[in-house]
Amino acid sequence: MADLARYVRRFRNLRLLRASLALGAAFDAVFAVLMLAAPGWLAAGLRLPLPPRFYLWLLAVLLLMLAALYLLAARDPRRYSGIVRVAIAGRLAGAAALGLAAAREPAWSALWGPAVADALLGIAPAAFWHPSRR
Repeated sequence: MADLARYVRRFRNLRLLRASLALGAAFDAVFAVLMLAAPGWLAAGLRLPLPPRFYLWLLAVLLLMLAALYLLAARDPRRYSGIVRVAIAGRLAGAAALGLAAAREPAWSALWGPAVADALLGIAPAAFWHPSRR
């Protein structure tokens, strides 16, 4: 019976890992689309200066590539375990960078929201990744 419970828990964690990676993909894709379709609205919402469009386009392309990698990892986390590790580390590093920017520059306090989102999108797969590997 203990083996069955461990088996069930392992695959529940795997489902949650896959869901957290898919959520990360959606988060990045939404930000990329907003950078392309409504950069002024996004900049106003985050109370940030609007950079030249070229930089927004470049960031949007990178975010869409990242979202695609997240979807690959969400589909088969065992096969793409390297992507899962990079996703966890990258999200946590992104959260730290956004938090540091928000802490150092009071005018950028709206960055706390994306910082917390990045932290949660890094913590969730980390929490589900380790138990699903046992």
